[in-house]
Amino acid sequence: MAPVVKDEWVRGDPGPFGLLCFGMTTCMLMFITTEWTTKGFLPTVFCYAMFYGGLGQFVAGVLELIKGNTFGGTAFASYGAFWMGWFLLEYLTWTDKALYAGVQSGKSLWCGLWAVLTFGFFIVTCRKNGCLMTIFSTLVITFALLSGGVWDPRCEQAAGYVGFFCGSSAIYAA
Repeated sequence: MAPVVKDEWVRGDPGPFGLLCFGMTTCMLMFITTEWTTKGFLPTVFCYAMFYGGLGQFVAGVLELIKGNTFGGTAFASYGAFWMGWFLLEYLTWTDKALYAGVQSGKSLWCGLWAVLTFGFFIVTCRKNGCLMTIFSTLVITFALLSGGVWDPRCEQAAGYVGFFCGSSAIYAA
């Protein structure tokens, strides 16, 4: 008697979609951070961050978890939630300038905490492949620079260049 084959609910691989969501959104934000474009581009990044980087990655994370990929699911869902939170925080501070002064130290701590979490993910990638190691190692550096970039514009601009390389690496890996 032939063994019963369990039909998978998720047939495709959500990984490339999640990597594209992350990479494209990261690169778009870094256009502003590197000063390749003006802050007038920010509403476009808001839309991308909420829906492609946020919701898209979150869905990819849920699909990875359904497939049994705990690392991929946790990473994609976490960064999807990050992008949705980033959108809301930036949108609120952009529309109400009075909020910005009180948010500055919180943004620095927030980016620092994401650097720590990302370092944890990087440790896991050491057992996976070079592309993931590149993405997560440069993302740790990006978050650390963004944390300092709240206080120093040169640090923020450096974060833009490293972050653009990180996002491009994710697009390549997809």
